[in-house]
Amino acid sequence: MNFSGKYELQSQENFVPFMKAIDIPDELITKWKDMKSVSEIIQTGDHFKINVTMGSEVIVHEFTIGEELEVQSPSGEQIKTVVTAEGNHKLVIKMKDITSVSEVVGDQLIITMTFGAIQYKTISKRIR
Repeated sequence: MNFSGKYELQSQENFVPFMKAIDIPDELITKWKDMKSVSEIIQTGDHFKINVTMGSEVIVHEFTIGEELEVQSPSGEQIKTVVTAEGNHKLVIKMKDITSVSEVVGDQLIITMTFGAIQYKTISKRIR
């Protein structure tokens, strides 16, 4: 499956409990809670470039499936990890105690992050 496209955040579930569980400060939770984001994914084979725009901030992630990379966890910590593929429709990344699974279902990008028993889920709709 090709993840390429531009996706706009439509909804999220369990944002506040998840962020509190991973020790995000309350002022950042308040700032991010209702902020809409747009993610642009460019996939070339196993290589991905993802630009996430949140307000005036742009975060860029670039990786190749199966190769080690350094990512910033939601708490700001730099972690070395590897993105793996499950079948041809899911990307999985493990950052210490957090597992993130991204998948495209129809015209939606669904990202589920799990920390212990808490799941945080975002649903973004393809806009291009």
